[in-house]
Amino acid sequence: MGTCVDIRVDHGVDGPVLVLGGDLDVRSTGAVRAAVYEHLQSVAVGSRVVVDISQIHSVDATALKMLAVASRWSHRYGARVVLRGACPAVRRMLHLTHLIRVIELEREPIPA
Repeated sequence: MGTCVDIRVDHGVDGPVLVLGGDLDVRSTGAVRAAVYEHLQSVAVGSRVVVDISQIHSVDATALKMLAVASRWSHRYGARVVLRGACPAVRRMLHLTHLIRVIELEREPIPA
C-alpha cells in the first residue's frame, strides 16, 4: 500500500520545520512516524519541534495518536512537538479524540 503524504524539512529562521502535506492517515502513519522521530533526534535537547500540517487534506485518529505518542516521547527528552497550521477539520478531530490535551498547537495571531 502506498502513502499519500508528502514529507520534507524546510530550514527557516526559527529552525528546521517538518512539513507534511496530503492525507495523514493509517496508510501514511509509518512513513510519517519515521520522519517525525528522525526529526526529533536531529534537534537539540530543549528544542521546540515544529510539524507544519497546513497542507494536510485529511487526517484520521491513527495518525493523530502517532503524533501524540511522539509528543509524549519528546517531552521525556526535553523537547516539545508543536503542530503548525491545523485546519478546522484537524482541530475538530483533535477534540473528538481528546488528543487536544496531549498535542500542542502553535498559537496563531488573531487578524486585526
